[in-house]
Amino acid sequence: MLDGFLLVVALAALPAAGNFVGGLAAELFDVSERVLSLALHLAAGIVLAVVGLELMPEALTGTPAWVPVAAFVVGSVAFIGLEQAIGYVKTRISPDDEASGPLAIFAGVSIDLFSDGVMIGTGTVLNPALGLLLAIGQVPADVPEGFAAVATLRRAGVSRRQRILMALSFAIPVLAGAVIGYFALRGAPDIVTLSVLALTGGALTSVVVEEMITEAHKGDTSRLGPVFLTAGFALFALISVYLG
Repeated sequence: MLDGFLLVVALAALPAAGNFVGGLAAELFDVSERVLSLALHLAAGIVLAVVGLELMPEALTGTPAWVPVAAFVVGSVAFIGLEQAIGYVKTRISPDDEASGPLAIFAGVSIDLFSDGVMIGTGTVLNPALGLLLAIGQVPADVPEGFAAVATLRRAGVSRRQRILMALSFAIPVLAGAVIGYFALRGAPDIVTLSVLALTGGALTSVVVEEMITEAHKGDTSRLGPVFLTAGFALFALISVYLG
């Protein structure tokens, strides 16, 4: 059990490190809106590939298959609920103060990383190789996410010390999600574990469509966005084929 726990923690540390590297890049470099848009398209393509090439094919091996399919839809419902909860907290704290923005940013990224962790922990329960593949696949998606989060915090006037501390603290939700996913599903029926994978896939798909792509089209954009989207998908496909 100890070896499995250490493996899950090590795998969850990969996307956490990717997120921090992206945040560090936002501290060191001023990147244009166009470059950020392309980075978000790339990340969106990777996440879609994770869902389409790994999560759902694995989830659909469960019997009866309609259960993980229904869980996939529930994942989008969960995303809507979380999004509304974030908006509620933001409004309650300070409805007219722009300083409330950093809290919403922090909460949104934390929730996304938590779902990444649950996905890694659940995948590791099914197969350690699947957990490794999912962890590696999330790294290139979390780098632009970390960059966008810290860059937005800079624009909101958050001090550098606070930004760095917040970037470091993003490791907490992904590690917590991985540990919870791993221990909560140990010994659970396969259909339950596979349904949790599908639910995570539904939430991630909603995040891509409603958050990442929407954010990628704010401000200055590039006509190469669709190319980067498909390139991200292709990148994870290569990772899946050669590492899977």
